[in-house]
Amino acid sequence: MIQTLKCPSCSAPIEFEEKTAGRTIRCPFCWTTCVVPDSLRRDEDDNKVVITFSDGQGRPLSKGRPMLALAIVGVILAVTVGIIVAVSRIVSSVTDTVSKVTPQPPSTLAPPPLPKGLPAKPSMGPPCSASESFERGTEGIGQGMFTDARSIAVDGEGRIYVAEYTGGRVQVFDPSGKFLTQWMADTKMPLRGMAADRRGTVYIAQKGKIDRYEGATGKSLGELPYPDGWGFDDITATADGGLVAAWYRNRDDIVRFDSSGNVVKVIREAISGQTERSELDTRVAVDGLGNIYALGHFNSAVLKFTPEGRFVNKFGGSGEQPGQFRAPQAIAVDGRGRVYVSDIKGIQVFDSDGRYINIFKPSGIAFGMMFHNNNQLFIAARTKFVKCVVEEK
Repeated sequence: MIQTLKCPSCSAPIEFEEKTAGRTIRCPFCWTTCVVPDSLRRDEDDNKVVITFSDGQGRPLSKGRPMLALAIVGVILAVTVGIIVAVSRIVSSVTDTVSKVTPQPPSTLAPPPLPKGLPAKPSMGPPCSASESFERGTEGIGQGMFTDARSIAVDGEGRIYVAEYTGGRVQVFDPSGKFLTQWMADTKMPLRGMAADRRGTVYIAQKGKIDRYEGATGKSLGELPYPDGWGFDDITATADGGLVAAWYRNRDDIVRFDSSGNVVKVIREAISGQTERSELDTRVAVDGLGNIYALGHFNSAVLKFTPEGRFVNKFGGSGEQPGQFRAPQAIAVDGRGRVYVSDIKGIQVFDSDGRYINIFKPSGIAFGMMFHNNNQLFIAARTKFVKCVVEEK
């Protein structure tokens, strides 16, 4: 059966087959990832178990003879219970006999040592939480107000940049969250990603290109050139002044630029080359050592690469268990190398090797995240932005 879901960003109708739809679908008009309600994702009748009874000649007893059906059920249950009781008595008797002749080991004995070559369970690291320093914004179009803030960045002077997904508006705040000014990028196309370097240059991924702006004023500084052309979807700044960006055109690449804007590394088919599943929505983050983390929304996984582009490992997966994702949105790495992945469940924390640590829930769903000095976590949450300080418990 065909169902229709209204896109929360552009209000366009999204049609899908309810029995084959996944947990998320993507709007074909604005690329917004939408969560499909469980009630629309499957036929409720598919989950019902129907029991019918017959009289031995193929005639159903569910109509006209309910008392006979109940009687049959009662007989079956009685026989089943009798068998279970008899078996349990036999097992109990055998167990008692064995316990009398078999000496029991003392409870003080230490567990046997691990076989050689098997390491002990590694430490997951201390859990952490985020205490909010401040929260700014509300829904609206005035200064300091937002309608769909999904990207956030901080430059070397501590200026905070918050960008709207639609409309191209970028608002600028001082380190305390006070509104300073605003300027406009492209007003017609979705703003997919944003980063700022320590010099105050803001980079915006829009229309598949990376455009540069003077952060304090919004003055255009031109496009960041790339030989393979348009296709950029997300971008993040590196500690050495360079950039790492996600690029897609029939394959999901990761591109690394140096501080002068020169391409120094391309990881081709970064996600699909490891998962054999195409990825249309990649988010990227980089740690202080230059390791690259790529979050594949449709693969529900995080892939780690060395600064040279060598694949290290993959973690995550689709599901409801700790360390799994339901609808991942953004990724960031703190000063200790811990990896943070936002989801509608909250923000899950992993160590640098992808082992799950814990989860905490900030104010609002984090559609954009980035870390600044002293483990300050900045979050863009649609109608507001939040500054948090991550602390170990």
